[in-house]
Amino acid sequence: MIKLDLAKELSTNDYPGRGIVIGKSEEGKYAVTAYFIMGRSVNSRNRVFIEEGKGIRTEAFDPSKLTDPHLIIYAPVRVLGNKLIVTNGDQTDTIYELMDKQFTFEQALRTREFEDDAPNYTPRISGILRFEEDGFNYAMSILKSANGNPDSCQRYTFSYNNPLNGEGRFIHTYMGDGNPLPSFEGEPKLVGISGTIDEFTDMLWTNLNEDNKVSLFVRYVNLEDGTEETRIVNKNK
Repeated sequence: MIKLDLAKELSTNDYPGRGIVIGKSEEGKYAVTAYFIMGRSVNSRNRVFIEEGKGIRTEAFDPSKLTDPHLIIYAPVRVLGNKLIVTNGDQTDTIYELMDKQFTFEQALRTREFEDDAPNYTPRISGILRFEEDGFNYAMSILKSANGNPDSCQRYTFSYNNPLNGEGRFIHTYMGDGNPLPSFEGEPKLVGISGTIDEFTDMLWTNLNEDNKVSLFVRYVNLEDGTEETRIVNKNK
């Protein structure tokens, strides 16, 4: 698989929708994860990320403009013990609650399917990082309709053990803009990861479409001592 330039992947796609990146920094010191949201409607664009405990949640920037919290207000990032969960919907809570009851990542997601936003049937994308004494591993999942047919839910999980330095995987909800929006296809894209947390954050934010980007979360977790750094960027200020 060809390693793609993440900046180019973002800058050449006006509407990837919501996206998750997970991987390892160039020098191998940090586990890296990022999550971004975009929006086309006033309701979707009227959001910000705010910190909540060790995770984040979405919140209406202007509560008076919030017309429907369904599918747009949720906790994208939560931490359960040695696990960091990141998703594009309230399946974050499903994964958290069921894994706390000893379900696996895949078992938890079998209780969910794509979003009920016909005709798009937006995929539910999810990621989990597990931190162990000898490093970390991660997995990604996508739950999608059968090429736009809601009668069938197609479930894919991809696992990555012993991640390589300077590499990550990128999954997003849509292949691009459209009506209806075309769901992501294939396995998560292999992308390069480089720079400090501030450089990586700036690269992501700069290359997301100016009109459609809404919020960005980036976290670097030090694999030696478990300390973490987080950046949150909101278009609405």
